[in-house]
Amino acid sequence: MGEDREFGRAERKAFRLLTLRAHSEKELSAKLQAGGFAAPVVEQVVQRCRDLGYLNDGAFARQRARVLAISRLEGDRRIALDLRERGIDEELCRRVIAEVREELDEKQAAERLLRKKIRGRPVAALTEREKARLARGLMGKGFPTGLILKTLKKTEEEGFHGDDGE
Repeated sequence: MGEDREFGRAERKAFRLLTLRAHSEKELSAKLQAGGFAAPVVEQVVQRCRDLGYLNDGAFARQRARVLAISRLEGDRRIALDLRERGIDEELCRRVIAEVREELDEKQAAERLLRKKIRGRPVAALTEREKARLARGLMGKGFPTGLILKTLKKTEEEGFHGDDGE
């Protein structure tokens, strides 16, 4: 009877957590274990949530990658790091990042972020110190150095035209 009661408590906690936001299997397991539930009970609850369709690492990874790439304008490195920290395997990370990048590629994301940071000021008017700060900010968002330098150079030479960054 004690196991059934613990399973019920763990299941209710898992359902509460999943109603707040989507979780990866690794995240849900860690939160249940931190809640004091035994490993076998946690495994059963995770399997039950998976069976009910409440827990799906593929759907979670796609949703998370889309939020990071489109809403937060993060680079591929940062997205991959975030997903791996949440227990998503390398192959799935690559697939979902590629899917999201069909919607908004990394170059476009870097340009949008740069445009947002400079708020309409011409890049040519920025000091070297301001450009370095912008570059560090883009690096922190997970963009590769080469792309950052090309984006800064392009915007300095050509400037942004229109709202789409092209």
